[in-house]
Amino acid sequence: MIDHVSTERRSAMMSAVRGKNTRPEMLVRSAAHRLGLRFRLHAADLPGRPDLVFRKIRTAIFVNGCFWHRHHGCRKASMPKSNRRFWANKFRENVRRDKANYAKLEALGWRVIIVWQCEVRTLDEASGVIKNRFKRYFRERSSA
Repeated sequence: MIDHVSTERRSAMMSAVRGKNTRPEMLVRSAAHRLGLRFRLHAADLPGRPDLVFRKIRTAIFVNGCFWHRHHGCRKASMPKSNRRFWANKFRENVRRDKANYAKLEALGWRVIIVWQCEVRTLDEASGVIKNRFKRYFRERSSA
């Protein structure tokens, strides 16, 4: 199938996609803050520059876009119809790099949490995901 926009236009559209401060990331940040969790952003000293870093409890959150990071089984993780070889290599490298960064963090004693874009469409959904992923933390905090 032929792309409906020019190569130059497609390139401009794809380069406009942000890596930081995306809507899903902002929802996760807002939800975590409302739940009383305090964090740092995009820690350059950690592998993969996690989106949210909770140093006290050694936990890193990555808010991943389903398309770019290939959320298995998600409809947003579609394959573009043109230039398939390029995209297959691009996605394969993204997934490989993600796995390597997660493994490095875990080897350093960090807990890695992945939040997918499709899980956090609203602030309520983001709050639910954060509560679920931090169950043990909230349990320990409430019993102290």
